[in-house]
Amino acid sequence: MLGKFRMDLHIHTCLSPCGDLEMMPSKIVKKAKSEGLDAIGICDHNSAENVAAVKKAGGKEDLAVIGGMEVTSREEVHILTLFDEDKDLLELQRIVCENLHGTNDEEIFGEQIIMDEENEVLGTNNKLLIGATNLTIDEIVNTTHSLRGLVIASHIDRERFSIIGQLGFIPEELKLDSVEVSSKISPNEFRETPCFPVVTFSDAHFIEDIGKSSTIFFVKEATVSEIKKALLNKDGRFVLTYSGHS
Repeated sequence: MLGKFRMDLHIHTCLSPCGDLEMMPSKIVKKAKSEGLDAIGICDHNSAENVAAVKKAGGKEDLAVIGGMEVTSREEVHILTLFDEDKDLLELQRIVCENLHGTNDEEIFGEQIIMDEENEVLGTNNKLLIGATNLTIDEIVNTTHSLRGLVIASHIDRERFSIIGQLGFIPEELKLDSVEVSSKISPNEFRETPCFPVVTFSDAHFIEDIGKSSTIFFVKEATVSEIKKALLNKDGRFVLTYSGHS
C-alpha cells in the first residue's frame, strides 16, 4: 500500500565546513520530526562520515534517514547522490576521497566535525571538503548509478555551483534522475524547462532551515529504490506535490 512521505533529502551536518556547528545528529533529527518530515537525506560536501550517526539518531525517533553526499565535480557543479546501502555510499566516498585534494583551513572554511549519534565528537576530517574533485559530472553520475544510487543536480536555480550556473544548460543526454530547485523558487518555474523531474529540498546548513523546502512522494517506503520509481511515475508511485515553507 502506498503512503504519503514528506522528504527533505538535502541536509548538511557539522561535517560540512559551511554547516553550522549546531547541525549535530540528534538535533537534526529532532528538528526534522518537529517539522513533520517523514524522511531526510544527509548530504555533506564530499564525505559521508556523519551519515551513520544521523541514521542511528533517526532510528531512535522513528525517522527515516537516507545516506548520501553532495559531490562537487571538476566543473564545480554540486551533485546530490543518495543510496539505500551504506556499502555503496562508502564505495563512492572512497572514490571521491581519492579524487579530492587539498587540506582544510578551519580559519578560512570552517571546522569539519565527525560525531556519533549522541553528538559526541569523534574527530575531524582534514580533507578540503569544500573543494572540487577531479571527477567530471558524467563520472559522478555514472559511478553513482553503477553503485545503485540516485543522482540529483543540486539547486539548479542558483548561479554558483549549479549545473546551469556553471555550464549554462543541462545536457539532455546526462542521465540525471532529477534536478533540485532551492526554497527560493517555485518548482513550477522549472518543471517544463529541463527534461528531468523537479524536486525541492532545503539544502539546510542551519537547524532552522530544515524542512524549509521539501517534496512529497507517494511510495511504499522511504527508500532510494521507491523514490526512483516515483520520479519515473512507475508502478503507481509518483511525486504528489511540492512543499515550500512549512
